[in-house]
This record gives sequence, C-alpha cells and structure tokens, in this order.
Amino acid sequence: MHRNHFLFTRSKNFPGSFGLILLTAILVPLSHVQGAATQATESDLVSSLPILAGKGAPPDSLAKLLFAGGWVMIPLLLLSIITLALCLIYLVSLRRGAVAGSRFMSTSETLLNKGDLMGVLAIANRHRDIVSGIIARTLEFLSRNPKATDEQLREIAQTEGGREAATLNQRVSWLADIATIAPMLGLLGTVFGMISSFSVMANDVAASRPMLLAAGVAQALVATAAGLVIGIPAMAAYAFFRGRVQQMISEMEGATALLLTKIVIARGKNSHF
Repeated sequence: MHRNHFLFTRSKNFPGSFGLILLTAILVPLSHVQGAATQATESDLVSSLPILAGKGAPPDSLAKLLFAGGWVMIPLLLLSIITLALCLIYLVSLRRGAVAGSRFMSTSETLLNKGDLMGVLAIANRHRDIVSGIIARTLEFLSRNPKATDEQLREIAQTEGGREAATLNQRVSWLADIATIAPMLGLLGTVFGMISSFSVMANDVAASRPMLLAAGVAQALVATAAGLVIGIPAMAAYAFFRGRVQQMISEMEGATALLLTKIVIARGKNSHF
C-alpha cells in the first residue's frame, strides 16, 4: 500500500502518468508470480525495470518501462495524445450553445413575428451556431427562388440538417476508430515480443531459457497493456460524446422546425418572397 501510494505521488511529475501507473500495476504482480526457481529472471527484470525494485525510482524508470514495449509504443503514444486532444476539443465545441444560441433564437423569432425575413437572414449570417447556418442557407435559397414552395424549403432545411448531423457523428467517430486501432497495435507488439523471445531461444540453446524469455514477454505484456490503457478510455469517451451529439441533433431538429414554420408563416407577410 505504501509503495503504490509513493508511485502515484511520483508519477504526477511527468506526462502520461495515468497510463504509466496502469502499466506498472499490471506488471508488478508478475514479479510475485515467479517462484524461487526463476530468481535470475526476476533479477533481470528488476534491473531493466527499476520501478519494481526501488523505493525512490529515478524519473526515467517509467520511460524504460515504456521502451520495453517496443516500437509499437511510438504510435500508441501518438494515439494517446490525439485522444486527449480530441476530448478537450469536444468538451469545448460539443455543447448546447453551439447548436442554437439563445440570442439568435430570440432575435429570429422576434423578426419572424414581424415578417422580416431579410433581417433574419442578416442575423443568421452573423452567428456561427448550427441552426443559424441552416436557416441562412434556407433563406438564401428562398431569396434566389422566390417562387419556391414551402415543401421545397423544408427539403432544403432537412438536407442541410442531415449534413450537419452527419458531420457531428463523423467527428466523434474518430474516438471509436482510436479505440479499435490501439488494442490492435498492442496485439501486434505482443506478437513481435513473442517472436523475439522464441527466435533468441532457437539461436542460443546453451543460455538460460527463463532469462531469454524475460525481455520478449515483458515487451508483449507492456504493448498489450498500453493498447488497452488507450483503447478503453477512448471507447468510454466515444460513448459519452456520442450521447451528447444525439442530444445536439435532437435540439437542432427542434429549433430548425420551429424557425422554419415561422418562416413559412412570415412569407405571407413579406411581399418580396
């Protein structure tokens, strides 16, 4: 208990501490599974992974632990950075205000009640939320085609809304792709680690087999754990943001339908349309 608390305290001093702690928590029990007959293997692992042995492991010990996973740790590290960046971006961009701002909705409804379609178009062009973009493109179509029917206006609005919904779904699907790719990269590292272990044993029969297996097995375990450490949070984040996107799409459909109905009513009050 004391050692785990110390590892948590020290791991906050450098990036990626959460994933590294999980990797350490997976690898530490492996050293206790070894019996007295494999003391040489334990000594070799401890010397290569100092965090398993010392009370005050140096800052680069966890870096050595990651290097034990092989070259697949490089793309996994990139995926972890991309996942974190996407989560931060989605937390800021995927919000209710990005769908239909309260100021835009109140101003648009006031103008539509007066039959001022051109005023709504001007307001929509000044805002950057999703509904304002849909309404702006719908009114631009109406201004170029004054004889367009109400059904054609609804079709334009539905098409634009479907395009915006597909864009939102596509954005969060990147997290699902990362959640799929990361464990597969970890599995690839596992395969390379096992191939390395058995190829060394085949070429050097006189050496101690447990010591030959140690490096390859460590690479296999670290790569697998790293892939899962990245893939599981990515899938959880995808599920969270997918739910938020569905809420945004529902709100977009409701706000668009409301304004479109008011636009149809306002056409009778505006001689230009």
